[in-house]
Amino acid sequence: MSPAAAPARRPRLAPAQRTGVREASAQATREAILRAAIAEFAKNGYAGGRVEQISKTANSHDRMIYYYFGNKEGLFAAVLGEIYRRFNVAEAELEIDLERPVESLRAVVSFMWNYYRRHPEFITLLNSENLHRGKHIGKLMGAREYSSPAVDVIARVLASGAARGLFRSDVTARDIYLLVAAMGYFYCSNRYTLSAFLGEKLATPPAHAHWEAFMADTVLRTVAATPPAVL
Repeated sequence: MSPAAAPARRPRLAPAQRTGVREASAQATREAILRAAIAEFAKNGYAGGRVEQISKTANSHDRMIYYYFGNKEGLFAAVLGEIYRRFNVAEAELEIDLERPVESLRAVVSFMWNYYRRHPEFITLLNSENLHRGKHIGKLMGAREYSSPAVDVIARVLASGAARGLFRSDVTARDIYLLVAAMGYFYCSNRYTLSAFLGEKLATPPAHAHWEAFMADTVLRTVAATPPAVL
């Protein structure tokens, strides 16, 4: 009778490999906590968000939150940074043709509007932060840089349009960014109260399509080199 085969030994990892595995595990834990925190804070706001619930959703432990983020405030600041990062990643995929500035500006308006509409957590988290007067996002290193890519895209489109005599040269990208953000953000964040006040449903596909077209028309009229005559 042959002796039983010895159990196979797992190959021993080199120190560099072990470090890589640990780093990947740490990154996965951090990302799971961030995902859970985005959902929790979007649902309950900063004040109502519970660290215990975030740990449970992330299949982690409270101590890991404090290890990676310091405290609840640090975690919320990281959440704000993450949602802006996601916005910038999505915007980077936007195809802009500077040879066609009018169509490109329409594309920027469409992107911003539809991003707000499809990512309600973006709206609710920013609402929560504004209730706290921006004290958490102010703690992020380079917080101002989060809006820079969006403003830069608009600046390049405006410059292209002005060079072709299509757009005014005295309109700033910052103002157009604020104009688009104001129209899209306000509509999305107040759609329920506005629906009641106006007596019509604002969260329907036809209403969304109408407002997107209105936003684009407003922006293009604002930047046009020859504004329409005032009646």
